[in-house]
Amino acid sequence: MSSVLFVCLGNICRSPTAEGVFRSTLRKAGLAETIRVDSAGTGAWHTGEPPDIRAQDAASRRGYDLSAIRSRQVRGEDFFEFDYVLAMDWSNLQELRSLKPDDSSSVVCNLLGYAQTAPTDQVTDTYYGSGDGFETVLDLVEQASNGLLTELRRSKELD
Repeated sequence: MSSVLFVCLGNICRSPTAEGVFRSTLRKAGLAETIRVDSAGTGAWHTGEPPDIRAQDAASRRGYDLSAIRSRQVRGEDFFEFDYVLAMDWSNLQELRSLKPDDSSSVVCNLLGYAQTAPTDQVTDTYYGSGDGFETVLDLVEQASNGLLTELRRSKELD
């Protein structure tokens, strides 16, 4: 079974959105039982909390349900349990690379590396921004999810 962990700072906006969108992408492709998906934050401020209501509302308008997701912090064992540990931005990517044990084989990279035509190279933090930012996050994450699925199919010969 392949596995993917999406990571942002607090795990209440961007990474749970990515988790919800990618789960839906997998369901539509008939691969929901084939790939394990989770999300986490590099910080622990919101541990146990549901995603930000603005993220949930934006996701719901597009048919994604984030309500069951609860925030957690990245753990050392994540680098052994997940094949892909995907950061939403450069700051979190740098933090993840510093946390990754030398003997871990997980791929630690930027999520938007899987988005072919994204207008930016990182999913910026929307927590302190307006509601429009949550729509932008969804646009970027949807695009990256499709590219990630293509990569997983290629690397693991899924379907």
